[in-house]
Amino acid sequence: MIAISQNEKELITQVIDDVTLTLREATDFLFLKEYGRVFCVFDQNDSGNISFGVEQMDGRKYFIKVAGVATMNGAVSKAESITALKRVPGVYQELKHPQVIHYLHSGFYQQLFYLVFEWRTGDCLFDHWNFDYYETHPKVVPPSQKIKRLTLSEKQRLANQIIDFMTFVESKDYVAVDFYDGSLLYDFEKEQLTICDIDLFQKKPFMNTMGADYWGSKRFKSPEEYQMDTEIKATTNVFTLGAMLYHLFGDYSGETIHKMNQESRFIPLEQRETNLAKGQYDILLKAVANKPVNRYQTIADFQVAWQANTNE
Repeated sequence: MIAISQNEKELITQVIDDVTLTLREATDFLFLKEYGRVFCVFDQNDSGNISFGVEQMDGRKYFIKVAGVATMNGAVSKAESITALKRVPGVYQELKHPQVIHYLHSGFYQQLFYLVFEWRTGDCLFDHWNFDYYETHPKVVPPSQKIKRLTLSEKQRLANQIIDFMTFVESKDYVAVDFYDGSLLYDFEKEQLTICDIDLFQKKPFMNTMGADYWGSKRFKSPEEYQMDTEIKATTNVFTLGAMLYHLFGDYSGETIHKMNQESRFIPLEQRETNLAKGQYDILLKAVANKPVNRYQTIADFQVAWQANTNE
């Protein structure tokens, strides 16, 4: 059953299988019935895509990403979202990896284009769609706080999973675009990482043709990801990895996060704001150097240095 209503902000509230989603215009999602019952929706992304969790009667679950929808926060047109999503299957096929959510197939339904993935269990480490909920339910521990509560050895294991994935990306001659904590799912019970979003990863050589509007979170972007006609290369991957690990091992205050967003630049923490020994802290500091020439030149170089200092 699908119910539709209009609210005062000219947005459509649509209900599918008891799950409520908000759009800018009513959309036919009947093709989802082929995959089972909708049990969750992610409708607040700015990519122009909307995603669903769907479960069949036998318990099999799928993650389905749909383009061509007038989403509530979409920053692109429906046509642009379809064009962008149509290149994505090739990326997932080339970067098939145990830690990456498994892509199954794609299809069209009327004006929509969609991708189907196997469902992976885990908490998104930057679940912005739940922020309002956490404010009104202070007893619920968000994933960002769960990460802070991990022991150092648990964080080291997670870091190694991220580094292994980035080493694989480098081996495939790709650059990690728009890779941040919102791209990660983590199963806290199994200590298992899933990379859930590599849609914008690009094959090298690749240039920043968007200037300051280049994709990505300001909490993770390197200087070259703000500069028009700058090459995005291996040293950019190193910066991205360094920024990711700063967020894993550090404790960013709301004030510092606000400053990064306001000033459009990544800010490394002081060592005392992390739980890293000096050796690994210095490795991260080098990884996020403003000038690419001052960073590790490859993820492989970073990994060698990191492993050499893991037991310091």
